[in-house]
Amino acid sequence: MSAALASPSTQPLTFLAFDFGARRVGVATGNSLTRTATPLATVAAEGEARMAAIDALIREWRPAALVVGVPFHPDGAAHENTERARRFGRQLRARFGLPVREVDERYTTTDAKRAGDADLDARAAAIILEQHLAGL
Repeated sequence: MSAALASPSTQPLTFLAFDFGARRVGVATGNSLTRTATPLATVAAEGEARMAAIDALIREWRPAALVVGVPFHPDGAAHENTERARRFGRQLRARFGLPVREVDERYTTTDAKRAGDADLDARAAAIILEQHLAGL
C-alpha cells in the first residue's frame, strides 16, 4: 500500500481506558479497527506512583486518546465521585497531552461482576472502552 493511501484517518487508533477509583484504577486497551477492548491491569497506587504506572502504560501502548469512565447516579445526576473522575481526566490531559474522552460508566462494575472476571476494575475499564468504541 502506498503512503498516499495510508492516510491517518484510515489507520486504527489505539485507546487506553480508565475505571477511576480512589484506591484503584482499572486500565484497558482497545482500538478503532476491532472496536473491542482488553483488560490490562489495575493500578493499586495513589498520587505520583499511580501516575508513574499510567505513564508506563501510555509509553507501552502509545494511545491516540484516553477514555475515562465518569460515574453518575442511576437517574443521571452527578455525585461526589463524578467530579473526582473528571478531575482525574483533567490531570491525565495536562500530564500526558492526550485527548481525554469521558464515558458514562453507570453499571460497568455490575457488568464486570456478571462477566466473572477476577480483575473487576480492569474489566470495567474494558466495558467503558467498548462503549466509547461503539460510538465511533
